[in-house]
Amino acid sequence: MGLFLTLASGLAWTIVYIEAIRLGFRDRTYAIPAAALALNFAWETIYSVYGLRLDPASAQTIVNVAWAAADIAIVYTFFRYGRAELPGFVTRPMFIAWAVLLFAVAYAVQFLFILAFGAHDATGYSAFLQNALMSGLFIAMFVARRGLRGQNLTIAIAKWLGTLAPTILFGVIEASPLILGLGIICSVFDLAYIWLLVWARRNPELLVQT
Repeated sequence: MGLFLTLASGLAWTIVYIEAIRLGFRDRTYAIPAAALALNFAWETIYSVYGLRLDPASAQTIVNVAWAAADIAIVYTFFRYGRAELPGFVTRPMFIAWAVLLFAVAYAVQFLFILAFGAHDATGYSAFLQNALMSGLFIAMFVARRGLRGQNLTIAIAKWLGTLAPTILFGVIEASPLILGLGIICSVFDLAYIWLLVWARRNPELLVQT
């Protein structure tokens, strides 16, 4: 069961990343909220290296490496198109400086989790906390963009399922109340976001900016 849930999560999140890359280039934007993208990229690169050192043949290590590789392309869309999402007074150099700081802070946060909890526990705690943040930020991104640009139901549903699988594995089967609670929070936000996207597709006239 554990292997099945790990692979199911890996597949679902890989779909999220592939769609995020496709939409990012199609819509000339980034399809993962900036703060969540930075935390995800830091998490995936750190734990890919960690896994390759200790257990390179494990399913989770293989999944982490695949995610990190896909995230490189999403990070590229963020640096290429992200400036356009900000107010006009934000110059390109200001955007780059802010983006570099954002990613540096994301790495610092991940290392602080490792220092506080050890790598084994930190991997789950940090993953679910940033996942809950991402779920909320997707809703905020929909509101800020006033519509579906850089977003679709494939990403929303795959993200929900990709988070639900490890919630069952670590929150239910391995009985972690923290992860179970964070996983439930993610599902609430994810289902709300899915509803928003369905609503937006059915009511496009309500999203016209005035």
